[in-house]
Amino acid sequence: MTEQHTKISVMVMVIKDEKILLGKRKGIHGEGQFASPGGHLEYMESFTECALREIDEECGIEVQNIKFLFVANITEFAPKHYCRVGLIAEWKNGEPQLLEPESCESWDWYDINNLPSPLFSSVEQGIQAYRTGKNFFDI
Repeated sequence: MTEQHTKISVMVMVIKDEKILLGKRKGIHGEGQFASPGGHLEYMESFTECALREIDEECGIEVQNIKFLFVANITEFAPKHYCRVGLIAEWKNGEPQLLEPESCESWDWYDINNLPSPLFSSVEQGIQAYRTGKNFFDI
């Protein structure tokens, strides 16, 4: 029997000049969808530490002013179950690099009012939270 437990993931919507950084997922759930940098929270790691680590591992840029954006209870990938913490940060320095080619096809900046499709659910939630202030997404 498969162990049943909830995982915690952290997503970071990185903003630069009214554009957001998105990568096209591959080889993982949500394949083919555009997503923000992020990943699993490690044991005893803060949300900020997780955000900085994931951004460094995935695309190698620097960010600043990390803030809370939303929290979501994610069951769309059942039997996987996630609690997703969405953060927002401002770009500080560097050009996005493809550092995990096994899980992402490319990174690019997209106008927040003209986003590619399909979007990963966390990006949709992040955009909604950014625009409306809604920050709680339950099952």
